[in-house]
Amino acid sequence: MPVNRTAAAPRKKAQIPPLVIVLGLLVVVGAAGFWLLDRKASQPPPALPPLTQEARAYVRNLKLSNVQMNASTSYLNQQVVEITGSVSNAGDRTLALVEINCVFYDGYGQLVLRERVPVVSRKMGGLAPGETKQFRLPFDSIPESWNQVMPTMVIAQVQFQ
Repeated sequence: MPVNRTAAAPRKKAQIPPLVIVLGLLVVVGAAGFWLLDRKASQPPPALPPLTQEARAYVRNLKLSNVQMNASTSYLNQQVVEITGSVSNAGDRTLALVEINCVFYDGYGQLVLRERVPVVSRKMGGLAPGETKQFRLPFDSIPESWNQVMPTMVIAQVQFQ
């Protein structure tokens, strides 16, 4: 009996197992997540507002005094540098916020860290005319290349009440 070779036997469709589909989707979603995070991390932080003309004129009424620096080692064997001091308001306006830039350098005079920190804030109660307040600024992320010298401290922001 002759065999009919023209009639093709029905072929079974190849199926992709559901586990492979789920794993493929997870890889695609994970890659997209990493791409978005990397893209966001590479963008510079938004610029902080500069001193207004009014604040710039008032800065001469602010005095930093008794500024000292101490270093210690934390429980996690990490160096913590603490700057303490006082800020005085010799002007005639009440201040809601005073921020300073602490600028750390290496042995070659190159900037290694600039951190903007408040010495007066609404939460601390502001700073009235003629008043002096103590401040404490802890830093735990100063690069090892830092020259171990007191950072340059510059008033970066003043807001009035």
